[in-house]
Amino acid sequence: MTETFRNLIAWQKAKALSLNVYAATKRFPDHEQFGMVAQLRRASVSVMSNIAEGRGRGTVGDFRHFLRQARGSLYEVESQLELARDLGYLKKEEGDKLLQDCDEASKVLNGLIKSYD
Repeated sequence: MTETFRNLIAWQKAKALSLNVYAATKRFPDHEQFGMVAQLRRASVSVMSNIAEGRGRGTVGDFRHFLRQARGSLYEVESQLELARDLGYLKKEEGDKLLQDCDEASKVLNGLIKSYD
């Protein structure tokens, strides 16, 4: 496990998702700044952070554990994005695109997890 986390496609997709979440949540209502905005941003950063932390731990078991943590955070982001879209905080097209990004990141992350099982 000498490869850096930055080279992992799962981490790259998680980073792109996080950047997109930050951009989208700038337009959420002010009353959500300490609610959904903060939670969505934390969860999206958690995906990429868990991938990086797991890679840095140096053991396959630890990496696998943190990849599963990342997957949980990714599903949290996906759930919250659906709610934000349904509440009208995101335009349908923007919400659909973010959910598509989640789905793509999930496929890559799940593939990475399976490669270590």
